[in-house]
Amino acid sequence: MNEFIPAFEWTRVMVEPWTDNLSVTLWIFVMGFLISAACGLIGNYLILRRMALVGDAISHSILPGLAIAFLFSKSLQTLPMFFGALTAGIVTTLLIELIHKKSRVKQDAAIGITFSTLFAIGVIIISFGQTDSVHLDAECVLYGEIAFVGLDLVQTDLGEKTLSIIQKIPGLNSEVFLQGNTLTIAPPSVIRMAIVTVVTILLILVFYKELLVTSFDSGLSSSLGINSTVTHYVLMGMLSVIIVSAFEAVGAILVIAMLILPGATASLLAHRLPKMFFLTLVHAVLSSIGGIHLATWLNCSPAGAMVVAGSILFLGAWLFSPKQGLLNRWFGRKLDDINEGEDPIPAES
Repeated sequence: MNEFIPAFEWTRVMVEPWTDNLSVTLWIFVMGFLISAACGLIGNYLILRRMALVGDAISHSILPGLAIAFLFSKSLQTLPMFFGALTAGIVTTLLIELIHKKSRVKQDAAIGITFSTLFAIGVIIISFGQTDSVHLDAECVLYGEIAFVGLDLVQTDLGEKTLSIIQKIPGLNSEVFLQGNTLTIAPPSVIRMAIVTVVTILLILVFYKELLVTSFDSGLSSSLGINSTVTHYVLMGMLSVIIVSAFEAVGAILVIAMLILPGATASLLAHRLPKMFFLTLVHAVLSSIGGIHLATWLNCSPAGAMVVAGSILFLGAWLFSPKQGLLNRWFGRKLDDINEGEDPIPAES
């Protein structure tokens, strides 16, 4: 068994990631948290609308958009790749709606047809010889490269006055951010994901009422003057942007788990949407930290380990939730059976 599972060494697994390798671990954690938070917040609405498979479809079908953007731009620059993937995500949403509404095919079948076809086209395109010299390969597409997020940092040289100010700020004056007069800001991918996460939170706050009402009752939304179709496409647009931004770090397979696991876990522990949002963020923190330690122990992909850690949190909520947990319901049934089997207490005369 030890040949497959390394021995658990407390210092190596729990301490060294935050001491010896802090500069790498910190950015992996931040990126994992941002992706899980942004995906999870939108994922709450997907779960309420019973549209979890749409996220799966978009995460797979943006592959041909990435590949086509590369073939035209001959590079992996962020802007063309982003717009290529975003276009593919929007096309996926439109195709699903078109097939569902213009044929007798149900929505789940339309999703399966669309994402499998587009994903297969993407796999064929990236297998062309033009992509052999770059990192646009199947492994990157499927699993992402979150482990390397800290290797590409944005740095800037500081003047004497600015340097003296930064040196007085706790945290920023550590070796992680400041080396000599050079300040490390963040990896570009982390900056992009942070912007997407902040914009996602702002859009949820601005369109909170519209998204909430259309998620539960489209008839009520019409009576309130809310256009459910427009709201739906705004949600799909937000979803596409988040998936595209997270794609490079966690790949097509793992991003769907980060869309569903936080919201699914929160739904077992709360019934009000604001509380579900809070629990989603807690899940993002815990799954990111747990994934880092699990990846260190098993020497595996941090992204995959974060998903496993998130699944463990879901399992815990499923078993021990105060109202919907399996154990609570099992003990409740046992108590009901005991109470039903007891003889009624005779009334005093």
